[in-house]
Amino acid sequence: MSRSAGLSRANGRWDVAVRALAAVPLNYAVTSALTMLLARLLPGSAAQATIGATLLSFLVFAAIAMTAFAVRSVPRLWLGLIATGIAAAAADWCLIAWGGRL
Repeated sequence: MSRSAGLSRANGRWDVAVRALAAVPLNYAVTSALTMLLARLLPGSAAQATIGATLLSFLVFAAIAMTAFAVRSVPRLWLGLIATGIAAAAADWCLIAWGGRL
């Protein structure tokens, strides 16, 4: 086996590992922030909104996990997930600070 083939295989493994980290732990954090935001924004009682947001979170988690392996650029994937998580967490914080539903 040539040296370039070994490096190519190592780069491919690294790419899959980084995408898997984005698809599971980072995805979990982003989905939980989005679920909290949805629970505060959905109409209805707090219990109904929470259940609705939780049901939608399964769809969001699956969509982000599939997207993690479908996109071409890993840095853009991580940047997009981190930005989405920060935006959702900031919106959650603002809603709580301004008297939103807990």
